[in-house]
Amino acid sequence: MSELKKIRELKNLTQEELAEKSGLSVRTIQRIEAGVQPKGYTLKSLALSLDIPETDLRIPEIQIRKEAEVEEPPGTPEKEKPVNFTLVKLINLSSIPFAWFPVANVLPPLLIMLFTKEKSRIVKQIISLQIFLAIIFPVIFMIAALFKPGHSVVLAVMVLLVLMNMYIILRNAYEIDRKKKLFYRLNFSIL
Repeated sequence: MSELKKIRELKNLTQEELAEKSGLSVRTIQRIEAGVQPKGYTLKSLALSLDIPETDLRIPEIQIRKEAEVEEPPGTPEKEKPVNFTLVKLINLSSIPFAWFPVANVLPPLLIMLFTKEKSRIVKQIISLQIFLAIIFPVIFMIAALFKPGHSVVLAVMVLLVLMNMYIILRNAYEIDRKKKLFYRLNFSIL
C-alpha cells in the first residue's frame, strides 16, 4: 500500500476529497497511490493539504531497493509450470505408430501437446526432433535412391531409417523415466 493511501485513509479522506483539497486531479492521486513517486509541486501540495512533512509521502528507500530486487528484468522468461513426465513420455511414444512415415510422426505428439496444453521445453524439444527427422530422413532416402544401388539396398535404407527413428523415440522415453530429460535432443528448438 502506498504512503499516500495510508495517510489519506488515516485522515478519513476519499480520493476525490483529497484531490479537491490539494488542487490536484483525482487521476494524479490514483497514480501516486498506485506507486508513482510524487515530486515537486505535487509533493508540496499533498504535504500541505494533509498537514504532514513531505518526507512522509516518499516511499522509504529500503522499500524501493527491495522492490527493485524482486522485479525481474525485462525479457526474463516466465517460470514454467511443473512438468507432467508421464504425459511427456506419452507424447514422445505417440510418434512410434507413424515412425515409418516421417511426415506423419510429428502429428500425434503435436496434437497431444495442443489438446493437453503441455507446452514445456522438453515437449517442444521432442516435437522439434521429430520435425528435424521428418526433414532429414526423406533427404537421406532420396540420396540413397538416386545412386540406384538396387531395390534391396533402398529397402534396407528405408528400414534402417525407420529403426533409427524408433530407437531415438524409445531411448528418449527411457531417459525421461530415469533422468527426466532427453537423451537425443537438438541444440535449438523448431517450435
